[in-house]
Amino acid sequence: MAVPDKTQPNDAKVQTFLESITDEKKREDAVAILDLMRDVTGEEAVMWGDTIIGFGKYHYKYESGREGEYFVAGFSPRKANFTLYMMGGFEDQPAIMERLGKHTTGKSCLYIKRLSDVNVEALTELIRASSAHLRTMYPDQNP
Repeated sequence: MAVPDKTQPNDAKVQTFLESITDEKKREDAVAILDLMRDVTGEEAVMWGDTIIGFGKYHYKYESGREGEYFVAGFSPRKANFTLYMMGGFEDQPAIMERLGKHTTGKSCLYIKRLSDVNVEALTELIRASSAHLRTMYPDQNP
């Protein structure tokens, strides 16, 4: 029996979540990231779980047989930093990563303290490249 993914889209209101961010600068950055991801993906924001804002979705299936749905791009305004989820990864984008500014990465996560720490043009290119990568991997879904 397949175990469903922990993070699922839901009907929670993105605006309500954003308004719950008590740090004014973090809330402003969250709104700016929301606008950026919506513009780049062409998708509306949806809450995934309690704290992640996702844009678009695609169906994946691993060689192991595990499958599910996930968002094309997303972010979460965590206490320590913003986590930006870009499923296309970063290793194929060295020129963009070099221009990005102050950040750290995980496999498909980009961590930034504040939006002013990064080059927004490079961040836009990175989101666009990640979304394009998913369109290549899942062409029949047009994520």
